[in-house]
Amino acid sequence: MSDPLYFPSSLTDAVAALKERGADGAPMAGATWIMRAPLRHERFDLAYVALSRLNRLRQIDIDDREIAIGACVTHAELAAAIVGMPALKALATAAASAANPAVREVATIGGNLCASGFAASDLVPALLCLDAEVELETPAGPERMRLEGFLTVRRTLEPGCLVRRIVVQRTPGRSAHIRLPLRKAGDYPVAIVSAALQLAMDGTVSRVHVAVGSVEAEARRWEHLEKALIGQPLNANFAFRMAEEHAGDFKGRDGVEAPGWYRTKVLASLVRRAVTELQAQA
Repeated sequence: MSDPLYFPSSLTDAVAALKERGADGAPMAGATWIMRAPLRHERFDLAYVALSRLNRLRQIDIDDREIAIGACVTHAELAAAIVGMPALKALATAAASAANPAVREVATIGGNLCASGFAASDLVPALLCLDAEVELETPAGPERMRLEGFLTVRRTLEPGCLVRRIVVQRTPGRSAHIRLPLRKAGDYPVAIVSAALQLAMDGTVSRVHVAVGSVEAEARRWEHLEKALIGQPLNANFAFRMAEEHAGDFKGRDGVEAPGWYRTKVLASLVRRAVTELQAQA
């Protein structure tokens, strides 16, 4: 029987250990998701492969072209590393406001992306609006895919597949992350809107990505709203009207913190707040 907790010596060793353990094994980093497995009626008797001591997974590499974030970087570390970068403000805000300070000190970006049952992730919509990519380490070698693609396959990855790092291109522009919790601290957000855009010389929107989180079971881009904003001046009231017009694109999930209809109802107001913040970044 495998050890209940194994500390690999390298990333290659971690992949091999997870492949050997198969369905009875799982990676572990901050363990903030794992510790609540019994509440979700999930298995808690797995053989865990601890990743937090692997330095390659704890690095944040920033250059003029991109930022590469190791899977074991915590929310707090990420927020501190990218503060003051306008194009990455959505990600910095998401990392700095998720959950509560104690959780942010240990919860990792890789664990957050791999928690497929966690609809209220702050990082996922922020990374979606920034067109992030995910690098995997697999038994067959490295693999890289867009975050949208990763979200569709993360439940079915074969044993031995690990998120190695998340890569975000450093394109010009600005971004914002707006969340609506029911109370101030520690609540999961009812709805999230993350937006990133670039403006043309005449002040109209030339490129925009809008992502919505916590409203449905999976975060996703709001493509109809994006198309409505392209070529238009950056105007919060216009964005609000377009968001109201296209709110039917989403079917809100019912939960203990809010009914589904309420999640979709507040989206237009969150869009207006996001665009107001984007205007203020000029």
